[in-house]
Amino acid sequence: MKWKIIVTGKPSLAFARDGVAEYEKRLRRYAPVEILYLKDAGSPGDVAKRYGDASDGCLTVALDERGETWSTEDFRDAVLDWEMDGTVKAVAVWIGGADGHGDELRDRADKVVSFGRMTLQHELALVVFLEQLYRVQTLKRGEPYHR
Repeated sequence: MKWKIIVTGKPSLAFARDGVAEYEKRLRRYAPVEILYLKDAGSPGDVAKRYGDASDGCLTVALDERGETWSTEDFRDAVLDWEMDGTVKAVAVWIGGADGHGDELRDRADKVVSFGRMTLQHELALVVFLEQLYRVQTLKRGEPYHR
């Protein structure tokens, strides 16, 4: 299954760029991962349209503090379900900018998932998501990364 991570703005913090590069490298052996950076400009409707256009044909997951809180095992189970479904070929994950996601975008998402009630800066959220995706991939294969 292909992963398309759509993020508002490129990481400008060195630690975030390094973290993204590290987990992109690690994930190569498990699943195709594409990161698409969008500009944070325009009305909420314009932003929602760009996210929607970039994830055409994908199951969509918006990362948002108002979403369901999943454990790593919940995430793994969702991935396994999507893989077994047969109709899900790609998953697009939406990570918003400084203002998060608007109502329109959250309403368009197939799933809205939260890392917790705290707000994360989008660069950090990207690194955390990539680490969790890597963790799920190793869990699925019974590898020792997730102890």
